Amino acid sequence: MNAPLVSVVMPCLNEEETLGLCISKAMRCFQALEIEGQVVVSDNGSNDRSVVIAEQLGAKVTHQPIKGYGAALMAGIEAADSEIIVIGDSDDSYDWSDIGPFILRIQEGYDLVMGNRFKGGIEPGAMPPLHRYLGNPVLSLIARVICRAPVGDFHCGMRAFTKTAYRQMGLMTLGMEFASEMVINAARNGLRITEIPIRLSPDKRSHPPHLHSFHDGWRHLRLMMTYAPDHLFILPGVFMLILGLALQVILVDGPTRIFGFPLGIHFLALGSLLTLAGYNVLNLGILGKVIVDIKHPKLKSRV
Repeated sequence: MNAPLVSVVMPCLNEEETLGLCISKAMRCFQALEIEGQVVVSDNGSNDRSVVIAEQLGAKVTHQPIKGYGAALMAGIEAADSEIIVIGDSDDSYDWSDIGPFILRIQEGYDLVMGNRFKGGIEPGAMPPLHRYLGNPVLSLIARVICRAPVGDFHCGMRAFTKTAYRQMGLMTLGMEFASEMVINAARNGLRITEIPIRLSPDKRSHPPHLHSFHDGWRHLRLMMTYAPDHLFILPGVFMLILGLALQVILVDGPTRIFGFPLGIHFLALGSLLTLAGYNVLNLGILGKVIVDIKHPKLKSRV
């Protein structure tokens, strides 16, 4: 039996209400596109009927005992038998019957194809106002500044990539920040990235979403800052160090005036403080670059 052209990977944690619908939509899409496809359900410890439903519908099920969105996806991706992989949530908020454009962009030569919910449309109630107007736009802006990726929606859960590209990304995070790490690492490895508009609908589950706004938002931001030692440490450290040294040089012979403004002992103390702080912040930046180089040696020349 030949390997399928496309593998759809769905992370799952107690999704019995919607999982079957998502699997059925994906399989009908394979039929409509006349391609050989595979659905992989990566179960993250469900205690409902999710696994039974997936097996009954012909999906390949893999089990990931390590908790976390990223952990579940990594297990599912490793279990996939295809070179082209499409990932997305199993809560029916994304339309699994419309993954054709993702596959087409991969076949055109792109390594990572992102969905953009803001361009495709967000239905009422599909995304909390805090996420829609503050969380996602701000975090996506920070990520674009850091890695200069042509992506407007860094946290869209539906995306496609090749398994070869996935290996190059060297992803390691286990939580929701996996979504940001994928785009950042893809950009810094020079992979071809594009995005397409997709529509986001309210999920069909009766239980609350697995995403925790502030906790997971902080994890995304922390990851981004870890990958940006220049922005977070190096530049501020150099600025403080130079300013501190300049103040000390100016005041080496005692109090003075610059453009009529008096500089006395207090500014000498400020200069000393800035010098010490700048030196230590600069050292943190150098340490951050070393850590990134150790964890992701392929990114060394790009950080």
